[in-house]
Amino acid sequence: MTEATTGPTPRRPDHDIDPLFLERRSPRHFTGEAVPESELMRMIEAARWAPSSYNSQPWRFLYALRGDAHWATFLELLVPGNQKWAQDTGAILFLVSNGRMKIGDELKPSWSHSLDAGAASLAFQLQAIRQGWHAHGMTGFDHARAPEALNLPEHHRIEAAYAVGRMVAWDDLTEEQRTRETPNGRRPIGDFTHAGPFPRAE
Repeated sequence: MTEATTGPTPRRPDHDIDPLFLERRSPRHFTGEAVPESELMRMIEAARWAPSSYNSQPWRFLYALRGDAHWATFLELLVPGNQKWAQDTGAILFLVSNGRMKIGDELKPSWSHSLDAGAASLAFQLQAIRQGWHAHGMTGFDHARAPEALNLPEHHRIEAAYAVGRMVAWDDLTEEQRTRETPNGRRPIGDFTHAGPFPRAE
């Protein structure tokens, strides 16, 4: 991707890392292009190989492709502010985690099901970037209505929703849109990393 498609970025890592991590972002302006199911499966395939406690693989992906029988239901589960831009994406997914895992013959609570689903989430999003798409994660959905609408089993939790699509090229955005689409930065690594325990409060 070139600056004409992605725009300038203020992102500068504190340490040398793969540029893929800086390319991942959450745009809100999409072309309306449909995501082929085969393309979406490649993204989910990457998520399949994420690490998880006891290899329990607690993640579950529920998806709707633009224009299919589930699209309207999935779109309407998002809060109105997210519906406005997500309607121009090509796929909407809900990432669900299973709060129980099998150890031997026993079904036990999973301490890390949300963490494990988060690992799958990042793998999914980074693979999307590799394929030329962007995935925008959201917790802005109808938390009360979604479990029933998605037929959520017992002990399962909806972690987030994702809209996947082709980002509008930077050169095709208005000045106002560019303000919103400029990639944001991150806190310095020293703000959240400590050698040893948390520093004691003075």
